[in-house]
Amino acid sequence: MLTSRLPGRVEPYKLAARAEHLEGLVALAELARLEDEVGAQSGDGQVWLDFAIDSQGRREIRGHLEAELQIPCRRCLQPMAQRVESDFRLGMVTSDSLAAELPSTHEPVLVENEQLNLMAVVEDEIILSLPQVVYHDEAECPVSRDQLTSGEATDASADAPANPFDVLRQIKGKL
Repeated sequence: MLTSRLPGRVEPYKLAARAEHLEGLVALAELARLEDEVGAQSGDGQVWLDFAIDSQGRREIRGHLEAELQIPCRRCLQPMAQRVESDFRLGMVTSDSLAAELPSTHEPVLVENEQLNLMAVVEDEIILSLPQVVYHDEAECPVSRDQLTSGEATDASADAPANPFDVLRQIKGKL
């Protein structure tokens, strides 16, 4: 079980040269962009990172993260526990032109002044691993299907728009 905190900033090129492994916890409450996406969080996410230089000489980070988030249900808007996991492979670059040269197996991560904001990288990966839509099971959700209707059902034929080709049928009938 992880007990130490992941550092906020690292020197990734040095870590890759030494093939370092980092693992630690990330406080979910400190991730502001994640809070903007799904609301306030508590607890910690777990992150494992391996820094390396691949066979083509690219500096890369291979990582895995796990977190238990409270994401609002799209029906009732009440938070529900949702486990997110992600495996990722990042290629370290210093410019957008170098990012374009990375293979499709790597996502670019921008290293500025030989420093990498590790918390921003982890937050990006958590946000990218969020599920598209989250719902409680229908039996567990406080909002029923009946409450989701927006009014009385109407007769579809009464509200059907006029067929634009009716005018052509009328003209054709006159010829």
